[in-house]
Amino acid sequence: MVHHSRRESFSDMANSVVCPDTDLLWPFGKLDGLDRDEIRETAYEIFFAACRSSPGFGGRTALTFYSKHNGGDNQGEGAGGGGSGSGFGSLGRKEVVTTPTSRVKRALGLKMLKRSPSRRMSTTIGTALGAKSAPSSPGNGSVGGGGGGSSLHISQGAGFLTVPPSRPRRPLTSAEIMRQQMRVTEQGDTRLRKTLTRTLVGQTGRGAETIILPLELLRHVKTSEFGDAHEYQIWQRRQLKVLEAGLLLHPSIPLDKTNNFAMRLREIIRQSETKPIDTGKSSETMSTLCNAVVSLACRNANQDVCHWSDGYPLNVHLYVALLQSIFDIRDETLVLDEIDELLELMKKTWSMLGITRPVHNLCFTWVLFHQYIVTSQMEPDLLGASHAMLAEVANDAKKSDREALYVKLLTSTLASMQGWTEKRLLSYHDYFQRGNVGLIENLLPLALSSSKIVGEDVTISQGSSQEKGDVKLVDSSGDRVDYYIRASIKNSFSKVIENMKTKTAVTEEGEEAAKMLLELAKETEELALRERECFSPILKRWYSVAAGVASVSLHQCYGSILMQYLSGRSTITKETVEVLQTAGKLEKVLVQMVAEESEECEDGGKGLVREMVPYEVDSIILRLLKQWTEEKLKAVHECLSRAKEAETWNPKSKSEPYAQSAGELMKLAKDAIDEFFDIPIGITEDLVHDLAEGLEQLFQEYTAFSYIPTLPPLTRCNRDSKFVKLWKKATPCTASGEDLNNLSGGAPVIADGNHPRPSTSRGTQRLYIRLNTLHFLSTQLHSLNKALSLNPKVLPAARKRYRERTNSSSYFDFTQAGIETACQHVSEVAAYRLIFLDSYSVFYESLYTGDVANARIKPALRILKQNLTLMTAILADRAQALAMREVMKASFEVVLTVLLAGGHSRVFYRSDHELIEEDFESLKKVYCTCGEGLIPEEVVDREAETVEGVIQLMSQPTEQLMEDFSIVTCESSGMGLVGAGQKLPMPPTTGRWNRSDPNTILRVLCYRDDRVANQFLKKSFQLGKRR
Repeated sequence: MVHHSRRESFSDMANSVVCPDTDLLWPFGKLDGLDRDEIRETAYEIFFAACRSSPGFGGRTALTFYSKHNGGDNQGEGAGGGGSGSGFGSLGRKEVVTTPTSRVKRALGLKMLKRSPSRRMSTTIGTALGAKSAPSSPGNGSVGGGGGGSSLHISQGAGFLTVPPSRPRRPLTSAEIMRQQMRVTEQGDTRLRKTLTRTLVGQTGRGAETIILPLELLRHVKTSEFGDAHEYQIWQRRQLKVLEAGLLLHPSIPLDKTNNFAMRLREIIRQSETKPIDTGKSSETMSTLCNAVVSLACRNANQDVCHWSDGYPLNVHLYVALLQSIFDIRDETLVLDEIDELLELMKKTWSMLGITRPVHNLCFTWVLFHQYIVTSQMEPDLLGASHAMLAEVANDAKKSDREALYVKLLTSTLASMQGWTEKRLLSYHDYFQRGNVGLIENLLPLALSSSKIVGEDVTISQGSSQEKGDVKLVDSSGDRVDYYIRASIKNSFSKVIENMKTKTAVTEEGEEAAKMLLELAKETEELALRERECFSPILKRWYSVAAGVASVSLHQCYGSILMQYLSGRSTITKETVEVLQTAGKLEKVLVQMVAEESEECEDGGKGLVREMVPYEVDSIILRLLKQWTEEKLKAVHECLSRAKEAETWNPKSKSEPYAQSAGELMKLAKDAIDEFFDIPIGITEDLVHDLAEGLEQLFQEYTAFSYIPTLPPLTRCNRDSKFVKLWKKATPCTASGEDLNNLSGGAPVIADGNHPRPSTSRGTQRLYIRLNTLHFLSTQLHSLNKALSLNPKVLPAARKRYRERTNSSSYFDFTQAGIETACQHVSEVAAYRLIFLDSYSVFYESLYTGDVANARIKPALRILKQNLTLMTAILADRAQALAMREVMKASFEVVLTVLLAGGHSRVFYRSDHELIEEDFESLKKVYCTCGEGLIPEEVVDREAETVEGVIQLMSQPTEQLMEDFSIVTCESSGMGLVGAGQKLPMPPTTGRWNRSDPNTILRVLCYRDDRVANQFLKKSFQLGKRR
């Protein structure tokens, strides 16, 4: 015999109410006396007898078999309904299962195993396939058991072929697959084949339902066919117990207790308990047994049909054992690909077991569901398949000709499935986590479908004791999901407070109770968020306000604990205020969730809102409003302190191109003002001023911090050079390694003539972020001021404040003024940094160096355009005009510096002024066309006047320059005309260059390379000739 670990009797399962290793109720009634293995072996015998005419079950010439279920009823038979490839389409030869796809699996949403049809192979080594062909069950050792292969004498009609030892492995037949799945030994299978062959000799057309199989087996199977007498006695006892269960304990036709045949059968069964009965042909006991069994089995009007295995619950137990064979014994979460053929063969047992299609659908549904549970719920497809079968069950349940037994079976089966699912749905927070929450999507419709099929009101007990009462629910999807949500929320919440309950009761004073309530509020909010994120998206498919109901339940649960905490407290402490504030915030979160769900509710959410009794903490919060204001200002100040220590002036995001600290600062301020006015009490203007004054001080501090960092100046050039004086405007900026590389001739800005690269350094870009941040602050201050000034809740002030005395229109005037100054300063610094530092190599270092014609401004303009494009891409719209204007000024300034303080590498001729004038016009055009009118053309012309004046000086003859210089110098020094022997004084460098400035004219002469200029400069100022 084949031994395996799980050998509990069905009667034990019924007595213990639940199925082994699960908490699932067994729905098919008690079956005393037969254990699990005996049920399975008997089921296989019935299956084999019913299918004996099918290929693989009979001999070379298969017996003709006419089942009542063979003709005319192919509805729902799947791929096994006689189609090609089923393995049973033709008689007279042994066929293998080669169906590439399964209609049943496809209909149930089950995946194919994706193995070759030949994956189940048999090695035909030996002389008889019946003894050696099929592999044994897992863990059973060698095949054959007791008597071994040598003791078998196989008749010619038994269907076993002798094949050469060298024949390769072949696919298993459906008969062999079924034998493996049912864990039947080859010895038992051979014995069964021989018995049926002996029994049905000359009875080719005899129906399976006319055979009393246990009686035939007792008549024809002898002790010699077993390994020992004890094994035979066990086998005989099983056959007698099957007859007892089918004819005496659970007959399909009610039995009179005084029936003589029944009494004789009981007596024979009792005698077999001590020793085997004699089954010989001349045995009186066997004759009595045959007479009694036949008389009891054929008590119906149709004497041709025997009723010995179609009584409930025996028939269902046997059929369920057959259905459970569809699961792969190597991986019980998988359904065999041959399910279509196997189910078609099982259908042949319906006439013997009294199974109808509705009963089959019901049993098949439960078997799939049971398998999902016993395999540790590892395969959701099994649950989905069970739900798919419920649709068939629902159709069957609607029929008017339902039998009473079917209704009983339907009720018990659905109650079993519904009980298991609702146990989890009523506490879904405990059973489902983020990893498996999707299982609710399969479990919930199964529970709802079960309820719908039952079609009656269901009383659900609330709580463990009767005194809490029962809740009668209308069996609708919405009501049941509502109940699941409320029950699971309360169960989960009760577990959260279980560890806090004792402490809360004994610690009425002090900080411990407050800490516990704060922690409870946090846990409650997390539970609400988890509910909304994980469970509500699934539950709302069946109940549109699932998240709203969960929020209402949590609101009620927390409100009950809050009221307990507040009872008996006459004074409000800091801890109490914190608890109330947290409770208020929690309430807002929950109310918001309800409000979001109310949009889809038929009554606009009024029903849910009515369930939420407000916590009524307004009066307590009013007295502590000033303390609350101080705490909020403190939070803003902490944000400011963190910004001073850690702000890097990088953009928060592409859509928010300002410093992250500014966003955090404004968010804190906005939240403080919003929460300030959310308190449903009268707020005086004095309190508004207190909050506004505190915020403005912090805003002014942040504004100053955002543009006046204390950083060292750059000292790249000579201390007295014009370049350094210009660069000092950019002193408050960091001199990074990148910046120094630019100044010292690092990587060239222009990779080649056709692909210029932008030269804006990270430091300059950070200045742009500072500028964006200042404009962001300005915009936010307008919003905050509007929120403070126009809020209708503000009451007149009790005392006059400076705001009225100065007729100020804003609470943040001082901050706004500081921001305007800071924007001007940062724009100027960024512009000079961009032109004199980042673009050093293309402007000051390269422009007009050596030869004007070969060092024109075109390369610099290409870089400038890219830098301006980058600048406008980074800067907010409001900041672009000022920044562009400052860049224009800086670029004009660098042109002046190149022309008047360009160093020894530059020299100009009078004829160069035309090229320079053309270049400058190109530079002006950049600002006139860049940014869609950021700078009006008249502004560009006005700022360009100084440079254009210098270029006009460069166009004048040297003699004219000398004359103009002498006149202007004498006038500015007050010495009048220069007399004989007098020298012109050296004009000071003022930095305010223009065409009437003597120092400007002198510099034009210094860069003029001709003989007259050289003589004049040497004679007047002892300046040597340019080399």
